[in-house]
Amino acid sequence: MKKISLILTAAILFILASCSGPTSPNATADKPQAENESVELMVLAAASLTDALNSLKSSYEEKHPGVKLTYSFGSSGKLAQQIEQGAPADLFLSASQADMDKLAEKQLIVPETRVDFSGNSLVLVTAKENGAAISSFEELTDSSLQHIAVGAPESVPAGRYTKEVLDNLKLWDSLSDRLVFGSDVRQVLTFVEAGNAEVGVVYSSDAATSEKVKVLAEAKEDLHKPIVYPGAVVRDSAHAEAAKQFLSYLTSEAGKNALQEYGFR
Repeated sequence: MKKISLILTAAILFILASCSGPTSPNATADKPQAENESVELMVLAAASLTDALNSLKSSYEEKHPGVKLTYSFGSSGKLAQQIEQGAPADLFLSASQADMDKLAEKQLIVPETRVDFSGNSLVLVTAKENGAAISSFEELTDSSLQHIAVGAPESVPAGRYTKEVLDNLKLWDSLSDRLVFGSDVRQVLTFVEAGNAEVGVVYSSDAATSEKVKVLAEAKEDLHKPIVYPGAVVRDSAHAEAAKQFLSYLTSEAGKNALQEYGFR
């Protein structure tokens, strides 16, 4: 009898389970679906982009509620090295073609996503108060200038462009003992703001962010390679689609306007 009772109980349970129907695909709706999961987008960007990118962070995240932008700013050369060494990154925004080219050669970016999204110009700045009284790059030979801040050419694109300008003017060697090297263009700006250098060479966008410096001169474009900012999705990105979407935003009218407000071209 006990055996029959157990068989009947099992049969009843089976019938009840069958009546409840198949498991609904929404039965686990409380678990986020892949496309609805929040994405933390790691963007490695040139230091000169700091203010511009920070300014559009909130508005972009509001329009894309599933995306959180996380920035890491620095010299383009050092950021490229970090990507080569396997640092987590979804998008690389460089201040020079050369650093992006290196990653492309090593197949560390997605080539079809690469796009030039902005440009810049090179300017000579000094402190607004008690600053230098020169008006051209040619006048950097002035003996009153004991400290000239520039980016380190080995890793800072602004430093490379500066070296090109001074090489073309035949001044690099003669000024070498007065040059103070910054680890990125923002450090160069800080040297001038703090009075650690009488003048410095930065991007026009950097000069536009500071209330402590004024522009003395702009480098002639034929003295250096075009200053172009390329961006590309990093090959090992875990969020390639989100990275492409943000890069597309930078090339849209809204993105261009945001960059232009901070002195980019």
